[in-house]
Amino acid sequence: MLHIKSLEDGLDIFKALGSEIRIEILKILMENEGMNMNELATRLGVTNGALTAHIKKLEDCGLVMVSNETSGHGNQKKCMAHLDKILIDMETQNLKNTYQTDIKVGHFSDFNVYPTCGLASSTALIGEEDDTRYFAHPDRYNADILWFTMGYVEYVIPNFVPSGQKIDQITISMEIGSEAPGVSDVWPSDISFSLNNTKIAEWTSPGDFGSMRGIFTPDWWYPNWNQYGMLKILVINRKGTFIDGLQVSNVSISDFDFDCRSTIKLRLAVEKDAKHVGGLTIFGKNFGNYNQDISVMMNYSPAEEDNNKGEKTQKGEKRNA
Repeated sequence: MLHIKSLEDGLDIFKALGSEIRIEILKILMENEGMNMNELATRLGVTNGALTAHIKKLEDCGLVMVSNETSGHGNQKKCMAHLDKILIDMETQNLKNTYQTDIKVGHFSDFNVYPTCGLASSTALIGEEDDTRYFAHPDRYNADILWFTMGYVEYVIPNFVPSGQKIDQITISMEIGSEAPGVSDVWPSDISFSLNNTKIAEWTSPGDFGSMRGIFTPDWWYPNWNQYGMLKILVINRKGTFIDGLQVSNVSISDFDFDCRSTIKLRLAVEKDAKHVGGLTIFGKNFGNYNQDISVMMNYSPAEEDNNKGEKTQKGEKRNA
């Protein structure tokens, strides 16, 4: 998924989609889960040269991935749709007073995981796969990917919101997927999200994707292991909790009273009593398709604004009495 936070940021996407033939290319690629260039050109009734120009525009803005595949006819380029959703967040353009931070995948503060499991940096495995002890090893701080079948990892979100401010909205983006033995594009897993031990949302990952190498997944990584995930945008504000712009629960930021002094803990879990216990993989920088860690944005405003509102309300009630 692509999260567009301003209309200016989306200009290249909008231009790429401003063509009927490029829209048709995306539809065909999504229907067929990818297609080589020759097949696609024949399907569209265009020359390979004309198709290459259109694919280049779609690839440059991240809508399409192109990879080389070997067949009986030599090397061919295969095209696949890269994004399942595009979220244009108009509301965030009006939000000011923003604090942003990134959390590396290995910087969890607590964990309880079950095999299959493991961690890796951009250059090597950390310890041995399926040995949960390495989740406590000091080298875990270098991890750019981690995975487990059941359990949780918990992160303390750095909170450097200025003094005297309350937190109005928290936006968290991360690339995640299921964890299958090997890989399986159809391997559902119910992944839950909690803040300070309060469950705020659940999302069912459709699979553990490995049909092609992730854009940023390093060359040394095993081809039959997790290659990439899906970018999910989790937002909690006064209206409730949302995933990819759709409300998933009524738990709101008001239920926590977070301010500049609050300790905020984010837990990602696959619970043992979930309908689909399909594991969890978290992709950080140098892995997957998005080259990002767990990204957090907090919007805040002066805490005294709420206090003033409360004082005005109390005075109004006294007058009415």
